[in-house]
Amino acid sequence: MPELPEVETTRRGLMPYLEGATVVGVVIRNPRLRWPIPDNLPALLNGRVIGSLTRRAKYLLLNFDTGTLILHLGMSGSLRVLPVGTPPEKHDHFDLILDNDHLMRLRDPRRFGAVLWHTGDPHTHPLLASLGPEPLDDGYTTSGFDARTLYQAAQGRNVSIKQFIMDNHIVVGIGNIYANEALFRAGIRPQLKTGQLSLPRCARLVAEIRATLSESILAGGSTLRDFVNTSGKPGYFQHQHWVYGRADEPCRRCGTAIKQIKQGQRSSFYCNHCQR
Repeated sequence: MPELPEVETTRRGLMPYLEGATVVGVVIRNPRLRWPIPDNLPALLNGRVIGSLTRRAKYLLLNFDTGTLILHLGMSGSLRVLPVGTPPEKHDHFDLILDNDHLMRLRDPRRFGAVLWHTGDPHTHPLLASLGPEPLDDGYTTSGFDARTLYQAAQGRNVSIKQFIMDNHIVVGIGNIYANEALFRAGIRPQLKTGQLSLPRCARLVAEIRATLSESILAGGSTLRDFVNTSGKPGYFQHQHWVYGRADEPCRRCGTAIKQIKQGQRSSFYCNHCQR
């Protein structure tokens, strides 16, 4: 499932083609995604200029003067930039045709993605309104995520730290891959109870969350199965994973075999020696 780095990689790839472009066509081949694609999108978007393309958590926001197109990649989706006239394939459900001889195409084999329309402030949409702070300062959003905020939210909590940082009400965008990787880099076991974290360990974890996400964005995200960027190329951060997907392989720091456990129906990977 695409996580924050993959969505941010997608945003950066789309920006040069979308920002300032005029929509000259909308094609809905299959509206039955996680939520139905609004059937009036052609009337709403034709002739409209895209003002900016931003991101909130794992949602992409195409901002028009009349509202916002909210996009989510779901579990298997990708957004591609292609020349106008490129024939669609089986799982290509939605096209936004632009006046620069390109189109943006949503491919989503499992159809868990979303294409939604919202008038007014997009951050008031029910899917976005209750989200926690962003983990990164990126020029158009302010993080609001720091060691003291994490420490105060952790007080009295008995949930595991991995499940805690994957809670979008605490901080957004930290999916399973990057929770595993950040916890290894911070030297914290994924099953540690959140309330046991000291302020210095919270500071280390926040720093490693930011570093892990930033490095993954530079590498184009992680491609484990479906994700490709806007040019159809995979990400490369999976080649830098310290623990994720490396069960029984030697730790790249100490040589101890990486362990795998289940937490909340998700696989967790950690080094019994390097993480405490």
